[in-house]
Amino acid sequence: SGLATYWKGLLALRRARLNINALMTVAVTGALMIGQWPEAAMVMALYALAEWLEARAVDRARGAIGGLLEMAPDTVEQRDAHGHWHPAKAADVPLGAVIRVKPGTRLPLDGVVTAGRSAIDQAPVTGESLPVDKAEGDAVYAGTLNQTGVLEVRVTAGARDTQLARIIHAVEQAQGERAPTQAFIDRFAAVYTPAVFVLALAVALLGPWLAGWSWLTAIYKALVLLVIACPCALVIATPVTIVSALANAARRGVLVKGGVYLEEARRLKAVALDKTGTLTLGKPVLVAHELLSNQELKATVLSAAAALSAHSAHPVSQAIAQGLAAQGVAAGNVEHFVDQPGHGVEGVVGGQRLRLISQRAAEALGLGSALLTERLAAHQAQGRSVSLLASD
Repeated sequence: SGLATYWKGLLALRRARLNINALMTVAVTGALMIGQWPEAAMVMALYALAEWLEARAVDRARGAIGGLLEMAPDTVEQRDAHGHWHPAKAADVPLGAVIRVKPGTRLPLDGVVTAGRSAIDQAPVTGESLPVDKAEGDAVYAGTLNQTGVLEVRVTAGARDTQLARIIHAVEQAQGERAPTQAFIDRFAAVYTPAVFVLALAVALLGPWLAGWSWLTAIYKALVLLVIACPCALVIATPVTIVSALANAARRGVLVKGGVYLEEARRLKAVALDKTGTLTLGKPVLVAHELLSNQELKATVLSAAAALSAHSAHPVSQAIAQGLAAQGVAAGNVEHFVDQPGHGVEGVVGGQRLRLISQRAAEALGLGSALLTERLAAHQAQGRSVSLLASD
């Protein structure tokens, strides 16, 4: 089981480097020479087991990073010079090329929208709790989810330079950063290991003269000293502990940039949390609704809002529909329904054309008043995202 370690130890001795592998190789060679095969086998088996545990911990950490990699698709729909769409590998798409992203799929590359409107779930990359409406000229990121409309996107970053790729690179770099404890143990071993060699040599050479041992007994005791005094437990335990902690955190959705930061966490006095997926579920729900005019029409207005929102797949519309349904509001009938990604929906309910739109869309239409501004500010101060129902 210890052949690889033994070989590394021989190479270290040839280069006059008295490290852990050299210590193990000398101890095992001596044990074999004096016929103590069980001791040699046990030492190597335990060391190999420790190395296997470290490798497994590293693999688990890589698996967590692999989950990030899977967020961005490998293939895209790219437009050629003749305006035709064909599949291509994301890694081969050049800067400036135009790709098409359909609803329900993740964006493969960073870019700028050139055509179409849609709502994009950016929570995995930016942490925003609600889908963000995107239209022509807006930036989009690899790994985010296109939810409602077809988008044409001009690529602004290659597969290795996307926002998601930079996040992954930062996590991978973290695996190579040495924590303060790990650096201290390495410095300690660099002094301690040669000292143990010198002490073992002294036991082997001086034992027969000072203690009256036989040469075989002196050599045996020197080798026992080498094996027992070996700091391999410390040197192996430190990286295994740190990598295991990083991997354990990554499996639970927490990416720590390295052992340095993991150790520094003990000094924390205050913690700031991104709310999406941490303090919230990242799924909108209806928390309030109010009428700005004629309260007698409340039932009719809520029924119209329920009807319009029920016809849209947008997460905010779905939240409104489900919230009103839970309050016992019956949805009315909708005619001439139109979904306008990035703006909202409209349709004819009860013979009247109504729009259920975002605040940005309302401002674009010139809808506004002092009362509306006051009420919007009150809701926004509580961290709410507001939709508006308007008639002609």
